[in-house]
Amino acid sequence: MTTVQKKPHVGQSNPIAHLTEADIEQIGVELDAIRQEVLDSRGANDAAYIRKLIDRQRKIELGSRAVLLFSAFPPAWVVGTAGLSVAKILDNMEIGHNILHGQWDWMRDPKIHSSTWEWDMASPAAQWKHSHNEVHHTYTNVVGKDNDLGYGIMRVDEDQTWAPFHLGQPIWCFINAVFFEYGIAAYDLDLGAVVKKKQTKDPVFRARAKQVLTKIRKQATKDYAVHPALSIPTGSFLPTLAANFTANIVRNLWSNSIILCGHFPEGVETFEKRSIEGETKGEWYVRQMLGSANISGSKALHLMSGNLSHQIEHHLFPDLPSNRYAEIAPQVQALFDKYELTYLARPLVPQVYSAWHKVVRLSLPNGWLKTTNAKNAPQQLGILYKMATGDRRTRRLLGRKLESESRAA
Repeated sequence: MTTVQKKPHVGQSNPIAHLTEADIEQIGVELDAIRQEVLDSRGANDAAYIRKLIDRQRKIELGSRAVLLFSAFPPAWVVGTAGLSVAKILDNMEIGHNILHGQWDWMRDPKIHSSTWEWDMASPAAQWKHSHNEVHHTYTNVVGKDNDLGYGIMRVDEDQTWAPFHLGQPIWCFINAVFFEYGIAAYDLDLGAVVKKKQTKDPVFRARAKQVLTKIRKQATKDYAVHPALSIPTGSFLPTLAANFTANIVRNLWSNSIILCGHFPEGVETFEKRSIEGETKGEWYVRQMLGSANISGSKALHLMSGNLSHQIEHHLFPDLPSNRYAEIAPQVQALFDKYELTYLARPLVPQVYSAWHKVVRLSLPNGWLKTTNAKNAPQQLGILYKMATGDRRTRRLLGRKLESESRAA
């Protein structure tokens, strides 16, 4: 793990060792200036953008659901399912996520406001805003504070002690991706910690859990009861049911991939809790810069990602209108270059590969993947078996051996 303060520790890297405290605070000043420039220039064009997008998303969804009323006809199923998938992605990513960040509150439109918006998602907007806006964006990539980092089910850093159950990490990550909206709802409830502490009977938790179940019931009724029932006259009940399920899975896999690319690829820094003690505004900015990664690509990719392809810019300025991130990205990248920091950006496929490579790498003992090849695979698998079935002392000794060999390689 890394520290963003000028207090390096043995065994830790410090990617800002070349910066002075004055440099770090000046970075904050320059980023504040970029933010203020956008705030001062918000206006009619921005408002027209979000209103037009919401209108188009709703038309795509309604049109797709209308086509799916005849989904017993295969071409209608394909067109309707694709359209519904796109509509759900737009609703979650570029519209819902960004409205709930308060990016459009300045318009003072009660219909497009973070306090009133609800989205096509299992997690109630109010609960998501707390876990995401208040917790994740405050403690970005701080291990033990930011549960978005691995969602509490994954090993996310080499400094975390490896244990045999981490071998299942790629499986858990994939299952979470497939049913991502429900994973987010459980995460927003802090379900794992509540169960671990045996606090499931706590009145506050029960009230919040009831809200989640109510939201899930509404979503399920719409997608798996009402819409398919409307398709009965055309003999399309089951195809429409399958189309809604497929669209939800597509949305889940896409949104999970985009979010995974934002904070988990190789090269993104994670941070210790002690690294944010006494953190200044400049240091907070630098942590966002080091703890985020972008996806390079087309305007269509940026739109479908909710502009989280500009994850660096989003984490620096989460309350700025998302349609302005592409505009300020060159200025932000220039600031990275000026202060010799790495602006981590890759195309979608390499970024997804990088994130999943890290998921797999950290599911294994430190150094195992790096020291394994076709010739020594049987021997390495034997070491892995001993570590998975042995006691802590065995894991510690074999782990040290692997790390030593990895450093030598």
